[in-house]
Order: sequence, then structure tokens, then C-alpha cells
Amino acid sequence: MALLLRSVARQGVCLSKPQSGVLYRHAAPMGTTAKEEMNKFWAKNSRLNRPMSPHLAIYKWSVPMLMSITHRGTGLALSGGISAFAAAALVLPGNYPYYLDLIHSLSVGPVLIGLAKFGIAFPVSYHTYNGIRHLCWDLGKGFRLPEVNRSGYVVIGLSVITSIVLALI
Repeated sequence: MALLLRSVARQGVCLSKPQSGVLYRHAAPMGTTAKEEMNKFWAKNSRLNRPMSPHLAIYKWSVPMLMSITHRGTGLALSGGISAFAAAALVLPGNYPYYLDLIHSLSVGPVLIGLAKFGIAFPVSYHTYNGIRHLCWDLGKGFRLPEVNRSGYVVIGLSVITSIVLALI
């Protein structure tokens, strides 16, 4: 339907005088398969010596790029962790004190517990601080590249400091 509307709008077709071929000019022929159409596409690109689409390997990594990827990753980790914890609370037998005693009986040591606390605190603090950074952008503040880089370093620094403090508690 969108193809039909787009074709009509581009050609300025009047409904009282339909033009032959206008409505189906951009559509693939009915006798071809998707594979055949893709083969035609790649053959045409090879014949015209067109470059392939760029891949991540050609880009120079930057602070905003890494911050965006990490923000998405921490959001995914938080939502996945909360969902897994909720599902476990619903499905597993026993109650909270039982599993707390189970963790205490493992005798994992303070270093491993501190690392686990840091591993939980960092996604929370990073996602929170970077979310505040995005809210500032929504207000129209901090869009110049030096400000974007500086705010990125501030978010990373605050996240690490906050995570260490929370892990030491």
C-alpha cells in the first residue's frame, strides 16, 4: 500500500486520468524470487563497481560511540538481570533467607564478593548517569563534540567511583 501511495504522490497522478504502468513500475516482477532479485542486485553493484556497505572495522572508535554501545549493553544487562531474578523468585523453591544462607555457605571470600558487588553496581550507576546525560541532551545542552566527550568522561568517572563506593559498603 505504501508503494502504491508513494508512486501516486511522486507522479502527481490525477485519479480521473490514470496513467498506465505508474502504479507497478517500481515493483518486482511476479515471476521472480527474492533470491533472483538479490542476485540481480549484487550483479548490478559488481558491474557498476559500487563499494560494499561500510563495516564497523573501518570506523575509528570514539568516546560517544563506545558510550552509546555501553549504555545499550548496561540497559540490556539490567533488564535481563531483573527479569531473571524475578523469574527465579517465582519458580525456585524456598525463600530469600534460604538462598542467602546458601551464598554464605559457599565461603567465596571478600574479594569475589566485592567484585560481584562492583559488577552489579557498575551497570546501575553507569546507566543512571548516562541517562541523566541524555536528559541534558533532551534539553538541548551539550551537543558540541568537546562537550560530548567531556560529559562522557565524567559519566565514566562517576560510574567507576560510585561503583567502588557501593562495592565497599
